[in-house]
Amino acid sequence: MKNVPDWGLESLLDEIRQEVRDTRRLTGRQALDERVMAALRKVPRHAFVSAQLQDCAYLNEPLPIGHGQTISQPYIVALMSDLIQPQADHVVLEVGTGSGYQTAILAELVKQVYSLEIVDELADAARQRLLRMGYGNVEVRSGNAHFGWPAHAPFDSIIVTAAATGIPPPLIEQLRPGGKLVIPLGERYFGQDLMLISKDGKGRITEKRVLPVAFVPLIGSPED
Repeated sequence: MKNVPDWGLESLLDEIRQEVRDTRRLTGRQALDERVMAALRKVPRHAFVSAQLQDCAYLNEPLPIGHGQTISQPYIVALMSDLIQPQADHVVLEVGTGSGYQTAILAELVKQVYSLEIVDELADAARQRLLRMGYGNVEVRSGNAHFGWPAHAPFDSIIVTAAATGIPPPLIEQLRPGGKLVIPLGERYFGQDLMLISKDGKGRITEKRVLPVAFVPLIGSPED
């Protein structure tokens, strides 16, 4: 794997900061947590894309990773990570491992990440990649997102990296009181909104629309 010039990463980080400013009226954020930005600086995005796409690794855009899936736009990865307000002692569920890039960012920010990926080949590749990179606080398995991962619940936060038409009820159940869930909701590719779901100390749920997005659809169903 070839080295990516430092200017590629620095340019990307500058673009993310500018996009945060440009979308502040939607997100309510003037800037992202510096811990999140530090994680983006540390995690090499080129390690999560194919050899053919190395020149595109530090562009602020999604890229294909096979099986009809993508590695998300870095700005969106950063924003979703920021929205859950990650803390060093948190345990997080990620739904949709993909290449493992978002997983690695989370692993830099929290105590433990459990990540589900319904495509077996992607789950296996991400697991091996993350192990090679030394992320011992990550567990990846193949599984249907609609059921979550009850064995490790409750979670301090949950990030869903594919668009659903509704929030799978088990994810709400597995969210700890005081926790946050970030999920894109909407139809296939169009008319989607990134949503921030909060559960208060009494288990009551509030929803906040953050901004329009375009994600690949969440695969699987409660019947699978």
